[in-house]
Amino acid sequence: MTHIINVEDMHCNKCVERIEKALNATGIKFSVALESKTVTVDGCDHCLKTALTELEDLGFTPVVK
Repeated sequence: MTHIINVEDMHCNKCVERIEKALNATGIKFSVALESKTVTVDGCDHCLKTALTELEDLGFTPVVK
């Protein structure tokens, strides 16, 4: 299952690096797109919840599409 998360407060490549570092540590499959301000997570609902928690812990405001 693919989940798309809007991260409107992701503004620069530094934001992308922080997100990638945090999500890489979780082992979930994901991709980050600065242009569309989205994080795409491939996996189950648990993977989605993990990604949301990580994004919130980084100070972002993630919203599931």
